[in-house]
Amino acid sequence: MKEFLYKTYKFSNSWTGTVVIVLFIIFFIAQAFRIPSGSMKDSLLVGDHLFAKKFAYGISMPHIPFIEMSIMPWSDRLRLVDGDKPKRGDIVIFRPPHNPKQHYVKRCVALPGDELFVSDKNLYVHHHEGDEWIKENFKDYEIIIFGEKLWVKNPYMKIHPGIHHDEKIQNNGRYHMELFEFAPIRVDKDHYFMMGDNRDHSNDSRFWGAVPYENIEGAPWFVYFSVGENWEIRWDRIGKTPTDLEQESHLDLAIQERIKEDKDDHGIY
Repeated sequence: MKEFLYKTYKFSNSWTGTVVIVLFIIFFIAQAFRIPSGSMKDSLLVGDHLFAKKFAYGISMPHIPFIEMSIMPWSDRLRLVDGDKPKRGDIVIFRPPHNPKQHYVKRCVALPGDELFVSDKNLYVHHHEGDEWIKENFKDYEIIIFGEKLWVKNPYMKIHPGIHHDEKIQNNGRYHMELFEFAPIRVDKDHYFMMGDNRDHSNDSRFWGAVPYENIEGAPWFVYFSVGENWEIRWDRIGKTPTDLEQESHLDLAIQERIKEDKDDHGIY
């Protein structure tokens, strides 16, 4: 046993061993990503550098970093081993079906069998569990009846405060119609509908369809570095998970609401 451990130690200290260990970590445990766009603002910001948890939803097909070449180039498979499936509200890293060499990060808003549509920018979801389940689980949400089914209006905004709309984006013919109106669809088996939290500035499933399970790479783990405009380091975000950042957003919103109430009570505007 001691001899085996010694040989393992020697191998890990060699150049070959170092490369093998680094590739193993990148392929199966954690991979670094940078948020390049504002599609997930205010949950994840441009300039956030984060580690992705590669094993969150099974094991995806390893690709060589930078050149994005599969370690099995003769195969079109994007998944090695199945695992957990995304849940509603999860932030997910995936390869979009129209461009599998890129990585996108969005929030899962609908599961296989769910139905959804967009009207006047608002997202409406009919969960596949049915009307009674919806009544039981969305008592504090606005629910409408459409096509003899119950639909929950904006089912994620209360628990994920980063989700928002841009009031400057209006339906005046200058923007894609999918931002404002999206016809009802049912999500196919083994597919997941993804949308950005910055709803009016996100290239997501509204434009290129739901994401197959095999395209899903993992989930954001934690922010290891964050830099904003003018290259200022956002120290308050470093080491935080998306859940941590959302909880802080909840607290900030509660404080702002309390300050607003105090001002109203004292006649200050």
